[in-house]
Amino acid sequence: MTLTRRQAVELLERHGLRPSKALGQHFVVDPNTVRRIARLAGVGPGDRVVEVGPGLGSLTLALAGTGAAVTAVELDRRLLPVLREVVEPAGVRVVQGDALTLDWEAVLDGDGWVLVANLPYNVASPLVADLLDGVPAIARMLVMVQREVGERLAARPGSDGYGALSVKVAYWAEAAVAGRVPASVFVPPPRVESVLVRIDRRATPAVDPAVVPAGELFTLVRAGFAQRRKMLRRSLAGTVAPEAFAAAGVRPEARPEELAVEDWGRLAAARARGRPVSARAGRRSGRHLDGGGGA
Repeated sequence: MTLTRRQAVELLERHGLRPSKALGQHFVVDPNTVRRIARLAGVGPGDRVVEVGPGLGSLTLALAGTGAAVTAVELDRRLLPVLREVVEPAGVRVVQGDALTLDWEAVLDGDGWVLVANLPYNVASPLVADLLDGVPAIARMLVMVQREVGERLAARPGSDGYGALSVKVAYWAEAAVAGRVPASVFVPPPRVESVLVRIDRRATPAVDPAVVPAGELFTLVRAGFAQRRKMLRRSLAGTVAPEAFAAAGVRPEARPEELAVEDWGRLAAARARGRPVSARAGRRSGRHLDGGGGA
């Protein structure tokens, strides 16, 4: 069971609510779409699912209907009475909080969680990056995001959307676009295209952090993509010595979008080997990307 468009509209009217533009709210109200998302998430009995931004609970009901144990995290306090009315009878746990600042360790008990979310477009990139960086309890994700954001999350080297965000995702996980979602299934309909992206966390990062700490790697990635139209020998001049390119097997004439995460790892390692130990001190951790795709 899930919500139809009519039921969703009636809920909003009965509670005197409107979707918030400030929070980027677009509620999915098509039963076939939410069942499709639940199916693509690959969850069922015995799985633990956390949903970010459940809104009115349409997708939440579809996820609970698979037999999975569902925790729904909602920022908007106005929606909490409606959400609880809709999903708590189905056994869903509702948590109020901002996913960008949430104490995830307190919410998620143990490992192996699956995150499913219809993400507001303005927070999608930093949230996905934050969760990959700092919440290893989440083993995989299926997120609905703006098409351009989704393409950056899953982009491969050499493609138009490939950037620092793509490198960050590839460091932690394997990602792929799993399908498109038409604007007609939302209330209100967004003015952009949406896609579903599946993200599966790797057992270990693509670059060994014992060889190259994440902070050093992504400092280099940020520097490279800050001037993505330039050849690396120019954009990284003063940062990477000429001999480091040869040691890493990376062409200095290459542009940043040509390098896979493993290439960036070799270049960062070669750069580190060429610096005194004191110059490398203190760079041991990486932080999330900004919405523009920095690393």
